[in-house]
Amino acid sequence: MCKKFGTGNWPPALQEIIDEFSEIEDQMERLEILFDYSEEIDELPPAEWSESTIVHGCQSEAHVKVTFSPENGFHLVGAADAKLVQGLIAVTSIGLEGLSLEEVVNFSPDFTSEMGLMNILTPSRANGFRNMLRKIKEDTKGLKE
Repeated sequence: MCKKFGTGNWPPALQEIIDEFSEIEDQMERLEILFDYSEEIDELPPAEWSESTIVHGCQSEAHVKVTFSPENGFHLVGAADAKLVQGLIAVTSIGLEGLSLEEVVNFSPDFTSEMGLMNILTPSRANGFRNMLRKIKEDTKGLKE
């Protein structure tokens, strides 16, 4: 059965991050925390960056790769040449970790609004995030459970 994740109903690890960000009033501090999360991702080595991993429409060079195993569920690796973007990839990775393919495909991007990030990202960065999530979902559709 596919669980629907969205506003007020997130995987526990992502809810912890949302709670952490929602307690922070200062926008610069939110960005600093996001930079810290950039270190918490299974990084896709630059040698594996390719046309199939690139996030088109992202202001930075960003790459993501999705995998799935029946034992561990969904897994995302990624990297970017900007810490802010890599932080967004990391938070997304934490939120999607272990989910079913259907849950990933139906995952709402609203968690960034709940974190207070969408109002501090430039329009270009926000668009890049949406493109990244779209790519993750499209690549996930090609995987088998």
